[in-house]
Amino acid sequence: MTTSGVIVEVVLVVVAAVLLLLALVALRRLQQLRRGGVDVALRRAPAADATSTPPTAAEDQRGWHSGIARYRGDQFRWYRVSGLRSGPNVVLDRFDVEIVDRRAPRATELHPPGATVLRCRTSGGTYELAMSVDVLTGFSSWLESTPPGRSTGYRQAS
Repeated sequence: MTTSGVIVEVVLVVVAAVLLLLALVALRRLQQLRRGGVDVALRRAPAADATSTPPTAAEDQRGWHSGIARYRGDQFRWYRVSGLRSGPNVVLDRFDVEIVDRRAPRATELHPPGATVLRCRTSGGTYELAMSVDVLTGFSSWLESTPPGRSTGYRQAS
């Protein structure tokens, strides 16, 4: 066998191994997403500047990602639908979340009818979460509830 034949075989084995690894990661991701949760679109909130002009359509749509969120104790774990990361992409702690603002989606944002956009501040940054009325009810209840013996976790910015 020639040197070029050996190189071709090695390359084919490496490519097959990479494809197999990608298939396993994709299957694991699908399995995680099928375990349930609530639909929430999320983005890092753009800097709020009161003196600037209203955002353009492109700015309204920039940064939004669809995802599935799950509640786990005092954490709201958000998983991006299109990502391959095995863990949550964003984790919000109940005692660190402060709802700064709530609004209806702008006409240029592609959220379902009846959705609400929350601006939430945490020690890790400010996020915007777009969710349906049912999901908002659950999220608000989760923020307001607390185990016995702990102070309330819900804070509304004034």
